[in-house]
Amino acid sequence: MAEFVDLEVKKEGVGLLTVHRPPLNVLNRQVVTELGEAVVEAGRSPDIRALVIWGADRHFSAGADVAEFSSMSVSEVGQFGKELDRAFRGLASLPKVTIAAVNGYALGGGCELALTADFRFAGDRATFGQPEIQLGIIPGAGGTQRLPRLVGPARAKDMIFSGRPVKAEEAAAIGLADAVFPAGEVLEKALEAAGRYAKGPLVALGAAKLAVDRGAVGDPETGLDLERSLFSMLFGTEDWRIGAASFLESGPGKATFVGR
Repeated sequence: MAEFVDLEVKKEGVGLLTVHRPPLNVLNRQVVTELGEAVVEAGRSPDIRALVIWGADRHFSAGADVAEFSSMSVSEVGQFGKELDRAFRGLASLPKVTIAAVNGYALGGGCELALTADFRFAGDRATFGQPEIQLGIIPGAGGTQRLPRLVGPARAKDMIFSGRPVKAEEAAAIGLADAVFPAGEVLEKALEAAGRYAKGPLVALGAAKLAVDRGAVGDPETGLDLERSLFSMLFGTEDWRIGAASFLESGPGKATFVGR
């Protein structure tokens, strides 16, 4: 049994991955190990077709455990970085729709954890930030790479160079948060949205995610080749046959997909 990370099926097709290391859900080595294991389980589980990432209680995650960091050697920090990267890359590449439900602090590694999701739903009291520069270091789990692709290089540099906090309203304005809700509603809103995606064609959603994500970091020609390949592959799925038959019989938007 994991101590700090829970993975459960919250409603039909929707998984909830919760970090609970109160009071701030900071990410030490054990949390990162458990997080990586939960991501693998979420990817394998046929009962999870969409995933919500959540920090228990008041905060999403205030980032890495600085006290633990301060006792590590350079080589130990390097190894920890590899484990963190493995967990976060696994989450970012999960072939299922993911939504980070962010309340309170999403700082440092916590902000980077939120960046791995396809969407970020923020509570109105949420605070994002990459404050590593204030410790004399830089983000090490995707902040310098995923953040600029989301908000643009200049805005990302502003956040990273200054380490300043970004409140929910500003996060929404710059594209860091996709929606803002009252703090008490953000988790339920994320679960509702995930439930809608969970009813969709799982293989096609995974293919769309792969095409968009790979295309965003590569050249257009390679992205177009990948899109064409994935497009063709999907005609061999059961969901295509279901979707086509439903469209011809009843019009768009009425298919009941099976995820194969």
